Amino acid sequence: MAQFIMSYCIVVALLALAPICFSHKMQAKGGHLNPHYYDHSCPQLQHIVKSVVAQAVARERRMAASLLRLHFHDCFVKGCDASVLLDNSGSIVSEKDSKPNKNSLRGFEVIDQIKAQVEKACPQTVSCADIVAVAARDSTVIAGGPNWEVPLGRRDARGASIQGSNNDIPAANQTFNTILTKFKRQRLNLVDLVALSGAHTIGNARCVSFKQRLYNQNNNAQPDATLDQLYASKLRNQCPRSGGDQNLFSLDFVTPFNFDNNYYRNILANKGLLNSDQVLLTQNHKSMKLVKQYAENMQLFFDHFAKSMVKMGNISPLTGPKGEIRHNCRRINSY
Repeated sequence: MAQFIMSYCIVVALLALAPICFSHKMQAKGGHLNPHYYDHSCPQLQHIVKSVVAQAVARERRMAASLLRLHFHDCFVKGCDASVLLDNSGSIVSEKDSKPNKNSLRGFEVIDQIKAQVEKACPQTVSCADIVAVAARDSTVIAGGPNWEVPLGRRDARGASIQGSNNDIPAANQTFNTILTKFKRQRLNLVDLVALSGAHTIGNARCVSFKQRLYNQNNNAQPDATLDQLYASKLRNQCPRSGGDQNLFSLDFVTPFNFDNNYYRNILANKGLLNSDQVLLTQNHKSMKLVKQYAENMQLFFDHFAKSMVKMGNISPLTGPKGEIRHNCRRINSY
């Protein structure tokens, strides 16, 4: 009897431990991500990412926007798979050299620092893709924006697509319908487009990104009529017709480092910096209505932004046996 009781207790104990032992492999089965994916395999993850991101933003406030943008530019090309982090190599042409990313995309060193600390705590466990997703959320929160649970369990791509980066990322000078089409390809809708554009409440844009609005919007040597002319005059002081392409301007000139709804208020005042910002008001009635709602109700904007970020973060993740967990985020593993 005593032997039976002991055997019974061992079986019960093993069954109790089973969810802990096997959860890491099971939670992303079938492409479904889970916020608790690393709860047992790497419980230090959230703390490490938050700490490193906070230090990086303290050194340079602009970094919050850079890390958030990094997640966008990753997910819109082949899904959220950290392909954007890969450097050029014998088999890879880096997405960093694409038109939307070259001399523009930033934050790679911060991701490297996070990965190094995570590898020490939990070797070969956490993907670079998941680190990018969590860093984007933490950057938003640190800047004063909404919080959300980040679904996890992504794996890293073994390749990149510079062609996808050139073609799939929405451009600042494109029409509303072109941008919406690119969102729909990712199974994101009009609400996602308007809400996620609110990321431009922080960060900078280069003069080259909006120069045509100041001088030659419709190839007629005239400025964009939808841009407030006093605001345009101020922009021309640092964004001349010739030269100055890399000069930086705040996407939200009112509160450039605070994640809030002033971005939408600026658009209503015809002071959206990029063409892709202003067309949210001028080229679609449903979009215009959302801009007005977000300008009046910051909590509504926060709610929609958080939901859309989760939705964007679920674009074509690699899970299960697909992809890999990179040792170094800038290069694929060698076998």
